This record gives sequence, C-alpha cells and structure tokens, in this order.
Amino acid sequence: MSNRGELTRRCFITGSSVATAAVAAGFPGIVRAASNEPIRIGVICGLSGVNSPVAPAVVQSAQLAVSELNGKGGVLGRKLELSIVDDESGASGAVKAFNSAVYDKKVNIIIAMETSAARNAGEPIAGRTHMPFIYTSFYEGGACAPNLFVNAWVPPQVVVPLVKFMAQEKHVKTWYAVGSDYAFGRGMIDAAVKYIQATGGKVLGQEFNPLSSTDWEPILSKVRAAKPDGIIYATSGGSPNATFLKQYKATGLDLPVGSLSIDELTAQKIGEPAEGVYYTADYFTTLKNPENEKYLAAMKRMFGSKLLTPNDLSEPEYDGVYAYAMAIERAKDLDADAVMKALPEIAFKGPRGVVQMNKEHHAALPIYLAQIQRNGESKVIKSFGLISPSNQCPHLS
Repeated sequence: MSNRGELTRRCFITGSSVATAAVAAGFPGIVRAASNEPIRIGVICGLSGVNSPVAPAVVQSAQLAVSELNGKGGVLGRKLELSIVDDESGASGAVKAFNSAVYDKKVNIIIAMETSAARNAGEPIAGRTHMPFIYTSFYEGGACAPNLFVNAWVPPQVVVPLVKFMAQEKHVKTWYAVGSDYAFGRGMIDAAVKYIQATGGKVLGQEFNPLSSTDWEPILSKVRAAKPDGIIYATSGGSPNATFLKQYKATGLDLPVGSLSIDELTAQKIGEPAEGVYYTADYFTTLKNPENEKYLAAMKRMFGSKLLTPNDLSEPEYDGVYAYAMAIERAKDLDADAVMKALPEIAFKGPRGVVQMNKEHHAALPIYLAQIQRNGESKVIKSFGLISPSNQCPHLS
C-alpha cells in the first residue's frame, strides 16, 4: 500500500527510559506511555447470530492488517495484538462483548463491524471508558459520540444513486419497501421512502419483519397484492438477506429489486436466488487499483483455500486498523485523546481508495452500483465517484 511507508518505525523505548503502560483510573482505554506491552485491538463482531455469515471475513481483514504492520516492526516499536470477541449480533451480546474487551482484555481501541442494535448497546461502554471506537459497518446514520468514528457508508451515499438508477433505468415509479424491524432496517427504509417521495415516486406500502423471524411470506403476499413496479429492502446483514431473497424468488415475482443491506460475500453465498438484485456499495473485489490488487493477493497468500470473499462489511476493518496505526504514529503516543484528535486527520489509501474521516467522524467514499449475477457474483455496472456522507454529527465539527 502506498501509505504504509508513511508509518515510520519510531521506537520510544530506550535502555535508560523504559516506559510502562499506564492505564488511567476508570479509563482502561487510555495508555499514557509506550511500553513493551502489545497494542491491543478489540475486534467485536457477530460470530454468531444474523451477522455470522460475514463476520469471519471481518476477522480475516483485521488479521491481515495486523500481520502486515507487525511484519514492518509494529507501531512505535510495539507489536499489535487482536482480541476477537463475539457480540452475538445483538444488544445483550454486545454489552458482554464490550465489557469483556474493555475490562478483561484491556484493549486500547475497539474496531467493530456490528448490527446497529449491538453498536447502540456497546458504544456507551466505550464512551464511559473514553475508548476510541472505529465502527466499520454501513449503517443508518446519525450515530454520534466524541469517541466514535465511522469509516463505512451511510444513507446519503447509497440511497440516492440506487433509487435514481432504478427510477430512471428500470422505470420504477411505484415502490414497496421492506425491512428488518430495528434501527438499521427502519432507518434505511425511512431514508429511501423520503427520497422516493421527494422525487415524484410513490410508495405503496412499508413492512418490517422482526429480527427473530425468518418468515417473509405474509409480507410478500402484501407486495404481490400491491403490484408495485419495484421493491427496495433493508434487512439486517447476513442471513436475513438470504431468507428474504429465497422466499421472494419462490413467489415467482419478477420485479426490479434494490437492496440496501446485501454485501458481496452474502450475495455469493446466496447464489441464484439473489440474481438480478441491484445494490450500491463502496467496495468490490473487482475494483481495479494497485491497492486492491495488493490487498487481494495478500489475502490469498495468508488464507489460501480458507479465504472468505472480501466485501464492504469486511474491507473497512482493514482500513480501520491502518487508520488507527497511523493515528498512533501521528500522536506519537497511545493516549486516547491524542489518538482521537488525530483520527480525522488521517487519510489512508487502501483498496477502496483514499478514506479520511471528517470532523463529523464520517467519511466521503467512492460509491459503485452492482447487479448480482446468477452465480452470486456481483458485477459492477456503474461508478458514481466520491459521495459525501452529508451532515451526520455537526456538533462534533
């Protein structure tokens, strides 16, 4: 990666002044001086529950980044170490996971791909302990905290290009909106409905399925009766995409479908039932740039036949680890305040392109449109360039 050379290997440990890790009382995330202790990164994700189809790919991206950085001497002369914790893809699991990472494993930062329910439950724990938290999952937007940084997409970056494409190119004028009944599903559908209505489209109905439910038949019956021109949906990531699309395909309905929740790995696992679905994302394995080619080659070397297809839920974890390492380098310390001050100043050129979190702790990102093929592969058919996250947390700027 072109930016790896920017991570200069400064070592602040000398024979006459060997520093020891100092953890501020009540604030396990604040480390005041360099030491021989490893830099501990908490990777929290849903290894069980609805996110389990994609979470292992997130872990692989983190493992590659740490391996590369450690191979170059670590950061400030210290090795990086991962603490991987399962949040069970939900709120109660996240509380346990964050408490374990912060108090038991004593991590220096949390870099997590989670459901919105898990993020909302876990972030206050990180906030109370003044711990930097990089959230790497696309989400419904508006999550704001001084310690929270988001390097994934939010609704303004994906809803507008997807809806506009389906309206103009697929002639969808009447829509039916379907989602999972929680913050992400409702937030994404709300954003989509508002844009559809603002641009002259009509939403014939909105339906939300409980996260615990795998039965979409009653909702699909309502879709069939409404006779829309197209469907837009936002389930939880991972398995709910599969249950929805498989049951949709079984109905025999043949409408343009836009997804606000699927990813490349999940689409590949679903295969034929996902054929034809359109979705927007900030990363695809087929992107042609030197950084992505190096990333994919390194992933293949490291994981071989066990490699899981990188996607826009897993690749940002790689970027997040590098951004954190660069923030430490800029701060010349692991001090939480110094790292959090540095994070919005960091621009990491990785597989997606240059990613820099702004003063509102979100990032402008390149956005692409893909259509899922019969074999589950995602074919990129349009590039929209760099799109702003709009105003997410103006009080932080």
